[in-house]
Amino acid sequence: MTRTYEADQISGIDAVRRFNRFYTRKIGVLDQQLLESPYSLTEARVLFELAHRDQPTAGEIGADLGLDRGYLSRIIQSFMDKGLVTRKPIPEDRRQFRLKLTAKGRQAFGRLNRSSHDDVGAMLQTLSITGKQSLIDAMTTIEQLLDGEAGGSKIVLRPHQAGDMGWVIQQHGLLYAQEYGWDMSFEALAADITAQFLKTFDPAQERCWIAEIDGHRVGSLFLVKESAEVAKLRLLLVDPLGRGRGLGKRLVEESVAFARACGYRKIMLWTQSILLAARGIYANAGFVHVASEPHHSFGQDLMGETWELSL
Repeated sequence: MTRTYEADQISGIDAVRRFNRFYTRKIGVLDQQLLESPYSLTEARVLFELAHRDQPTAGEIGADLGLDRGYLSRIIQSFMDKGLVTRKPIPEDRRQFRLKLTAKGRQAFGRLNRSSHDDVGAMLQTLSITGKQSLIDAMTTIEQLLDGEAGGSKIVLRPHQAGDMGWVIQQHGLLYAQEYGWDMSFEALAADITAQFLKTFDPAQERCWIAEIDGHRVGSLFLVKESAEVAKLRLLLVDPLGRGRGLGKRLVEESVAFARACGYRKIMLWTQSILLAARGIYANAGFVHVASEPHHSFGQDLMGETWELSL
């Protein structure tokens, strides 16, 4: 039995190493510069973290990526020399610095992000619809199995798939009727929004996130293009099964990071004063309430609110 176990163990190790060799070659990680850019894989990953975080310290990035402090310091200094990054001392600890991408840095990340998007898109384009979904499912399984949280129920955020829009419409209509007494005109509005999203969907500039727990849909959020510089959040929903786990916060954080990566300068949204949980999520994410207007909609007298976030 021991010999069989050892053989299985070696077989598993060989399979993982073979997959690593295949995948790193497939996505171009073995090239000296990633995606024909001036940056190595590590430099590109640091750029990604800077683009998706709100003025992090080098220590925070290094801890999450497992990078040597001296190596990371040289990367940051190189970025500063190229005008990609600025740093500002933290008043309470002047040995630490907050890092921020400059306009030039955001442009550099934008070019890298678009190149990565196009390369992956070209790779997926060679697959059938079934093959594409099988690949996504397999990657999701790998991520879940190797993640330290895989032992328990975990929230997964994924792009929309066939059938998701019907669920989004149904849950918005059902939950807002049950919890706020809104009539079916709100369900009609959700149907209009999702239909328009599908008709004009631009994957490079727009996104729908569907949240799942153990394969069950428990949340949604849409980010759509309002103009070249402005994005709009639509249809934030957290089902009762997903509440109490920071799901709304995570959905909004994902949308803000995506909007920054796309080069938007501002995100706006429309909500109602009675939606206290949603308003709290927006406020904690840095959105600012900029306007209010009373209206009669969905069978109720409501106070509509416009919120904005500058990126």
